[in-house]
Amino acid sequence: MADLRNPGGTPGGLWEFLAGLAMAVAGGYMLLSRVSVTTGFWSFWGYNAFGLTLVPFIFGIVLLFFNGRSLAGRLLVFAGLVMVFAGIIINLRIYFQNTSLFELLVMLVLLFGGLGLLARSLRSHV
Repeated sequence: MADLRNPGGTPGGLWEFLAGLAMAVAGGYMLLSRVSVTTGFWSFWGYNAFGLTLVPFIFGIVLLFFNGRSLAGRLLVFAGLVMVFAGIIINLRIYFQNTSLFELLVMLVLLFGGLGLLARSLRSHV
């Protein structure tokens, strides 16, 4: 059974742990709520390239339907899926919305102060 007065198996720190957790969650939520994520066009040297990322995947599917144990087919399907997922991640655009310096400092103090309290609560207080 877990000893709630000794988080992490070391004496002391329950209230520090709870306060740090609350601060880190609040600061992280406030910071992440100010971030906008959008996407753009898939481009490869200026041209729309989404269709090109599907070519290895399609050839891999053809090979797998012809021979279900085809190593080349499996590799092509895997490479095609990796290219599709990489293309999605690469074409994300992440923006931090306008905010005042005071609000940003509050967010950062809550987030990193909370992480510091969390780390402190797991240390022995002897």
